Amino acid sequence: MALRELSSLEKYLGLKKPNKYSTQGDKKVPVLQNNNGPPLVGLVTLACHLVKEAKRLELLGNSAENRAVVQQWLEYRVTKLNNCTKDDIKTILKDLNLYLQDKVYLAENQFTLADILLYYGIQPIIVSYLFTQLFHPCVTQLKYPNAY
Repeated sequence: MALRELSSLEKYLGLKKPNKYSTQGDKKVPVLQNNNGPPLVGLVTLACHLVKEAKRLELLGNSAENRAVVQQWLEYRVTKLNNCTKDDIKTILKDLNLYLQDKVYLAENQFTLADILLYYGIQPIIVSYLFTQLFHPCVTQLKYPNAY
């Protein structure tokens, strides 16, 4: 999944030459072999590298406070969304809803990398959650008794 996210981010950033990523370990952590040094490892590290490569530093935050908020949400993305359970989904959605109540974006009024990666991470979770809610056999049988 992280490889797809990085590919989508490259397209969004307008990077012409796509990178070739690999993965390592059971959790399939993304890796980019860097010609100038050691490999870059991890979704957040690679995403920040792509933003810098595209010279779109505003996506990392325009002030020290915004940069800290962006880093906080990038950590949240990796620690909370990756491998979350079904029970975690409701809590995560409630947390996000509460946090975004009086904000346009995660870093106040500035669109950042945190918004992008959180969207990439939460979109499949929401689709899966909605699918299970809409097409649960008990619900389907109540709505469409002849479906089974």
